[in-house]
Amino acid sequence: MSSIFSKIIAGEIPAYKVAENDRFLAFLDVNPLCKGHTLVIPKQPVDWLFDMNDQDLADLNVFAKHVAKAIKACIPCVKVGVAVIGLEVPHAHIHLVPLNDVADLNFKAPRAQFTPEEFKATAEAIALLVGVNG
Repeated sequence: MSSIFSKIIAGEIPAYKVAENDRFLAFLDVNPLCKGHTLVIPKQPVDWLFDMNDQDLADLNVFAKHVAKAIKACIPCVKVGVAVIGLEVPHAHIHLVPLNDVADLNFKAPRAQFTPEEFKATAEAIALLVGVNG
């Protein structure tokens, strides 16, 4: 199963990475709801999050937890929301979205626009804090 995420993992498509280990990757959504909207994926391709084995799913969520804490530490927000939709890309992924209101998690809302420099600065700021907040 090949997807845009498989190409990002392989380095064929660039991404604004915020955290990575041998099993998981977190990077900014390039079509974000807001500043800091991050996608967390397993490197092993699997279509649906709940097709993952229990240990991999648990480990992905712990990895996402560290990323979410870093997002909250550098993006002004009340909390970081979590969404699993799974319809856009056939590769399991978790959306981490900075929230100040429940309406901030509306995937039908117009998407935020940022320059490459803004994406890069945001990714670097979150990446610096992932280890600190983990």
